[in-house]
Amino acid sequence: MDITKIISSLRISPSHTAPLYLQLANGLAAKIQNFTLAKGTKLPPERELAKLLKVSRTTTINAYRLLEKRGLVITKVGSGTYVNDLSLTNQQQPTMSWEQLFTPQYKSPLSSILRTIIATPTTDQTISLAAGMPDPAFYPLTIIEETLASNKYPLESADYGYIPTEGYLPLKHSLAKWQSQLGIHATPDQFLIVSGSQQGLYLIVKAFIEPRDYVIVESPTYLGAIQSLEASGARILTLPSSDNLNLELLEDYLIRYRPKLLYTIPTFQNPTGRVMSLQDRQELIRLAARYRLVIVEDDPYSLLYYTHKPPASLKSLDTYGGVIHMSTFSKTLFPGLRTGWVTAAQPVINRLAQEKQHMDLHSNNLSQIILNTFLEKDYLSEHLSFVRSEYKKRRNAMVHALQRYCNDYMNFNIPEGGFYIWCTINSPISTTDLTRRAAAVGVSFVPGIAFYTNGTHSNEIRLCFVTHDEDLLKEGIRRIGRILSSDTANDSQPLQAAGLPII
Repeated sequence: MDITKIISSLRISPSHTAPLYLQLANGLAAKIQNFTLAKGTKLPPERELAKLLKVSRTTTINAYRLLEKRGLVITKVGSGTYVNDLSLTNQQQPTMSWEQLFTPQYKSPLSSILRTIIATPTTDQTISLAAGMPDPAFYPLTIIEETLASNKYPLESADYGYIPTEGYLPLKHSLAKWQSQLGIHATPDQFLIVSGSQQGLYLIVKAFIEPRDYVIVESPTYLGAIQSLEASGARILTLPSSDNLNLELLEDYLIRYRPKLLYTIPTFQNPTGRVMSLQDRQELIRLAARYRLVIVEDDPYSLLYYTHKPPASLKSLDTYGGVIHMSTFSKTLFPGLRTGWVTAAQPVINRLAQEKQHMDLHSNNLSQIILNTFLEKDYLSEHLSFVRSEYKKRRNAMVHALQRYCNDYMNFNIPEGGFYIWCTINSPISTTDLTRRAAAVGVSFVPGIAFYTNGTHSNEIRLCFVTHDEDLLKEGIRRIGRILSSDTANDSQPLQAAGLPII
């Protein structure tokens, strides 16, 4: 059987209304069900199939996953993907109508983008400028291994059992001491340890927001916040992006709508990289205190500054006890720890802990024990000094590459910290098409539309500069620039990157 000839006969088109992966899955399903592809036939590897059909590897991965879900193929680890025995599949087909039993679920065109970004592999053949993930080469694994292997930090057996939902008490003491050095004065009982700040945000939304409640966000803002708020049924009011906070519009919102809370990333904002000025922070606190507005301050990046220290956090300026502060170790150390924290008034911590108890009882003990050692022994300060230096070099490398390869096609500001450069495209090519064509040459990033509510049009993209070294960053930007400068930018045929297979 000439499998290549059969696969090549499949017809998929970017202009079709159905997604490419669904077209591919349906085409292969038809070949399997009419026995053109017999049981036991080994299908091409995902990368080879992507190259054959001139699509991204993500398309082929998703197509194979869908076929496996339908029971038409089986995957054998280390061997490949094979056509399943349909007679056996029919006998084993479940009869439960699961979709009819699920509760209603909020869905948007971008509802799975976070999962997709995280699942995208970071390999030598993929230059990911999408996920906000530290470079694995910088993970302080040696210190962690020494900590776990050493007898210097004796642990009680109870440390490995159930612990309070609020978190490992020594870590909360260490966090309180460390945060006080940053101007945030809170007692250990005002901390809740969470499984990443994403969980903290989910718990806050769960505890405060009911359907049709008003909330205020910056526009654009973190896509995970948009998804959590929209899924809760909240009605979202937006503060347009600006160098200065629009306090007049904010006060109008407070008078007219009485919103439950304001969600903001004041320091090295995701995605724009902007920093709210100290004056705006002080004015925001005064206004919030007057109207008793809850402020949710998401603060994952403030320690990652590359020039001067940023202004004081909103929590450190809080005069009325209404600021809920969230942060995480995912950006400063590594995301696999899945450990963050929420700092707030004790009644808020108590309510969030009740919500968390229903989810997972408490966050991972071992991660909390490791992080407590990092803070106690001041390993974090040394690590932060190192990554600030390295990420500044990478930021500069991306800036130089953008100026060299993309200067005629996009505008951007140079961020003073954080992970991202926010770019505005000045080219007829749509960001959707640019995203697709970049994926075809092994480069990924996040289109700007993901960071807006209500389907707002966007000609922007977010580029992460910390995951790869300078050479790969320059190469990734070179490929994007090549697409933008191409006379065939509106052509559906992908550009082949020299020495790199299309994935």
